[in-house]
Amino acid sequence: MKDKGVVVTGAGGGIGAALARRFAAEGARVVVNDLDGAKAKAVADEVGGIAVPGDASGIVPRATEALGGTVDVYCANAGLGSAGSEAAPEEVWAAAWDVNVMAHVRAAHALLPGWLERGGGRFVSTVSAAGLLTMIGAAPYSVTKHGAYAFAEWLSLTYRHRGLKVHAICPQGVRTDMLAATGSAGDIVLTPTAIEPEDVAAALFAGMAEERFLILPHPEVAAYYEARAATPDKWLTGMNHIQRKWEATQR
Repeated sequence: MKDKGVVVTGAGGGIGAALARRFAAEGARVVVNDLDGAKAKAVADEVGGIAVPGDASGIVPRATEALGGTVDVYCANAGLGSAGSEAAPEEVWAAAWDVNVMAHVRAAHALLPGWLERGGGRFVSTVSAAGLLTMIGAAPYSVTKHGAYAFAEWLSLTYRHRGLKVHAICPQGVRTDMLAATGSAGDIVLTPTAIEPEDVAAALFAGMAEERFLILPHPEVAAYYEARAATPDKWLTGMNHIQRKWEATQR
């Protein structure tokens, strides 16, 4: 990563800030993006990076300019942890789709021409185990994280022979503000095995060293993913038990 140009969205705190710190520690030149300009500046000042605040969907041109014309690694980390069911307002669904999926699509659209011309680039998608499995009480989040994973997978299979490296990070609970916002559902499913944001960054760097697409900071997610594919009804029944346990806490 020495002198590589790296962009991390949603990096004002949590996983994004941990990624920015780790890339900077490895010698990269880091653009720190966040909707909250003050938070972006605080992290950028800490790591010796450059703050580029604003909506993650449109920062590629400004980030590229800030890095002197070249982005080597793009971390699509900004996300919304939208709760609710099928009855969630359509604007909640639309916002989750826009941030959790379309921001990734827009970034790839802006970056791929240069990467393919140079024969290399690295796209890191912070997905979530919910993108492989699901999350109780959070239909907009679960559905759009499945979309984020599918897009990362599609990018990898489409462009890997042309030098594009893609990584999908799929942790379970991580001790961030987003975890705190999940409330009682998170308390049941995520909090007991929650890890630190720095653990996610470490898992990514281990995965990059091995050129692995799927990054699992919680290794046990692999077994859950296999069970979901091999015995879906058994897996769904198990998840429904968790759903009913959660519902009992809401009475």
